[in-house]
Amino acid sequence: MLHNLVETQLNEEQRTHSALPAHPDRYSRQERFTPIGVEGQQRLKQSRVLIIGAGALGSATAEMLVRAGVGRVTIVDRDYVEWSNLQRQQLYTEFDARDRLPKAIAAEQRLKAINSEVEVIGIVGDVTLYELNEWGAEHDLFMDATDNFETRMLLNDYALKHGVPWIYGACVGSYGMTMMIEPEVTPCLRCLMESVPVGGATCDTAGIIPPAVQMVVAYQTAEALKWLTGNHDALRRKLVSFDLWTNQYTSIDVRSAKREDCPSCGTNATYPQLEGMNQRRTEVLCGRDTVQIRPAQPVPMDLAALAERMQAVHDMAVHSNAYLVSIQADEQHRLVVFKDGRVLVHGTKEPVVARTLVDRYIG
Repeated sequence: MLHNLVETQLNEEQRTHSALPAHPDRYSRQERFTPIGVEGQQRLKQSRVLIIGAGALGSATAEMLVRAGVGRVTIVDRDYVEWSNLQRQQLYTEFDARDRLPKAIAAEQRLKAINSEVEVIGIVGDVTLYELNEWGAEHDLFMDATDNFETRMLLNDYALKHGVPWIYGACVGSYGMTMMIEPEVTPCLRCLMESVPVGGATCDTAGIIPPAVQMVVAYQTAEALKWLTGNHDALRRKLVSFDLWTNQYTSIDVRSAKREDCPSCGTNATYPQLEGMNQRRTEVLCGRDTVQIRPAQPVPMDLAALAERMQAVHDMAVHSNAYLVSIQADEQHRLVVFKDGRVLVHGTKEPVVARTLVDRYIG
């Protein structure tokens, strides 16, 4: 009875908020900040931002931009809310976790209740080239809140080809990293591949603390506000990384890392990640309730290191030999990783589910 009453109150609150008229004081404190002012606030109202991912980074970034008055915020995410998300993913409630509500939908509902003046669009789906072609061209800025390197590389090439800036962000444990990628100005993510971690630990294997999330979000959204309000001279244009637990912080000027021969941002860019042959391949194996995921190119795996990392997650059963590592992710799903980077995901016939599990546990 009480539960039904609470839900009714929440739904009524959302309807009430959506009907509230605009208030002249809503952005007054932001407008009093001289670099933004009334003109900058108007620019924000006319801006459109696409957020890839609605997990810890994505939900916090979305809330900050919606509260700031960005005109349109589009959120794309393939996953649903789980209880383990509530520790750091601030938009979601216990009701969302209980109902396994898709994150994009839960985020859209909450954000519309926070600011009915902003157009919020939640899209439930995996981010592929199709989705980017469908939605990307309509936006002025892309925010990276994804959980895997392949999607970031796809976003990198798409953004550069279409001349749209994007803001990279990642965090795990107490560590975080972020940088804004400006077409024709900064090095791109492919240029920085030797500096940026491309795999290994994930939040599901190494854990994460909320302050690390909030720190990355603060850096990402600050750069977003600078760009969208026209304060481009204030952009940091450096790769920032930190570890809040060990009290380490670095800010690296990476302009010298920009490569003229880079296939993504160089003089004769070909944007290789937009080609089908350079994208991860997924295949449902007939009659086996199994999905095989193959990297675009063979990726040598350190099976011993992977097994050791998975063993550290105490609720996983891990078996390994010289040729493969078998990981029992939960009661239903088992992942088998081979030396060449191939992964068999047993217990599902859904490619999206398989990709989610691989990104979650393998990185």
